[in-house]
Amino acid sequence: MEYTALYRRFRPMTFGEIVGQEHITTTLKNQVIADRVGHAYLFTGCRGCGKTSSAKVLARAVNCLNPKDGEPCNECSICKAALDGSLTDIVEMDAASNNSVDDIRAIRDEVNFLPTVAKYRVYIIDEVHMLSTGAFNALLKTLEEPPKHVKFILATTEPQKLPATILSRCQRFDFKKISEKDITSNLEKVCKECEIEYSVDALNLISELSEGAMRDALSILERCAQGEDNNITEQKVKDLVGIPKLEYISGIVKAILEYDVSKSLEIANNIILEGKDLSNFLWEIVKYIRDMMILKTTQNVSNIYSEEDKNVMKDISKDVSEDRLLQMIYSLSNLENELKWSSQKNIIFQVGIMKLCNKENMSLEERVNALENTIATGNFTVSAGARRPETASNMTKAQSTKSTQNVDSAPKKPASGESAKTGTSDVNSAEFWPNVINRLKEERKAMLFSNLNNTKAVLLDDMTVGIQFLNGLNSFGRAVIERPENMNELKKLVSLECGKDMRIKIVDKTDEKKEEDSSEKLDLGIDINYID
Repeated sequence: MEYTALYRRFRPMTFGEIVGQEHITTTLKNQVIADRVGHAYLFTGCRGCGKTSSAKVLARAVNCLNPKDGEPCNECSICKAALDGSLTDIVEMDAASNNSVDDIRAIRDEVNFLPTVAKYRVYIIDEVHMLSTGAFNALLKTLEEPPKHVKFILATTEPQKLPATILSRCQRFDFKKISEKDITSNLEKVCKECEIEYSVDALNLISELSEGAMRDALSILERCAQGEDNNITEQKVKDLVGIPKLEYISGIVKAILEYDVSKSLEIANNIILEGKDLSNFLWEIVKYIRDMMILKTTQNVSNIYSEEDKNVMKDISKDVSEDRLLQMIYSLSNLENELKWSSQKNIIFQVGIMKLCNKENMSLEERVNALENTIATGNFTVSAGARRPETASNMTKAQSTKSTQNVDSAPKKPASGESAKTGTSDVNSAEFWPNVINRLKEERKAMLFSNLNNTKAVLLDDMTVGIQFLNGLNSFGRAVIERPENMNELKKLVSLECGKDMRIKIVDKTDEKKEEDSSEKLDLGIDINYID
């Protein structure tokens, strides 16, 4: 007896057998029952989710001599002829290989003839997005107003490539990816019917690898079942699919996080020697880091991991920030893109792993994270001879004490003609600026608080507050403060303190000094007025 692939052997014969698309099959059955079947349908969705199978079931249902609740009986002469491929009134066409204008013109000429034995002549055009522009134009009129005895069912994985004129003429049904739970349940039924021994972990892994495509899941299952041992285990699936051992994946992730270049290269070389696909290996690392982040935040992760695996993931990620894990995912994704276009994949892979282990690339981020954690917890440590950082509360107390002691010697308000840029118009900044700093700490705006510590507010004019940096301002600090969300936050807090809408301006002494130096060098013998 001729062997039939599992995905063909277990192709759904009725709407009820189509897994995970109940939102579509219910509607189609109701249309068949009410005899309100449309003249043109468009089935879209990922590969292997049931588009073509649904089209075939619908084609039989509308022509079945004894339909039952909108389902084809699969027993009448029409259904049997459709199943064995001898019914000429149901035409299946692959647009990938029949995409010319002549192919569509042939259909346009055929639709004028009545069906031979069935009630309707049904055209199933698969991968319809592959049709040429001329073919689409030739199909337009026929698709919009076909004869009463003709039905069109178009199927595609890329509906965005279809012209709007085609989309508007069809009833569109979007097939979704099948859930891993539904795929596993269907695989169990197949294994029991085929007398295949299996482990639940192996079927869960197959479901995850299929990415929502039942056809892919059945193909992987079939590959694993063909061997001397009829028992499908998780390790057998990994070996056949080419997934590296989990200890390799966890080991290289741990080595990268610990900046261990030698250990990372050792694992990378083992992967290369075993002939594993590097892109697949990088995908597994990214997926592992993603699951590690999920476990770290929600304590809920995929069932493919044992308790021992979960404990390893917790141990690796316990002292690692989420930002670091995200940065690794971005870097690995970029490395995977580089591998696609490189002829020296092994070298690019090894260099990319070494780059991830470079401390210099992450030192700035780690310093910022450490500073944020220190500020958030308030655990400041003072080394010998070092000045203790001033917290917002200390600054408030110091400013309050200073203003009380020197109330008689407070500077007078500058005259109207006095330049605001000199910073002498420091009006009441001691009253509201410490409050702003304190509010940033209370609201856990760690980045803003750390960069605005040891700063001073000056009133540049009635509507503008300048921020002076006593110890200078570096490029990183400027970039953080000038972010739109941070400037808006500062503007809001300052406006609340001042009781009116205020603008914020950064006053950097180093920039002023550079401007003065440049103006001294530019001596043209004439007076130049600089307007700010």
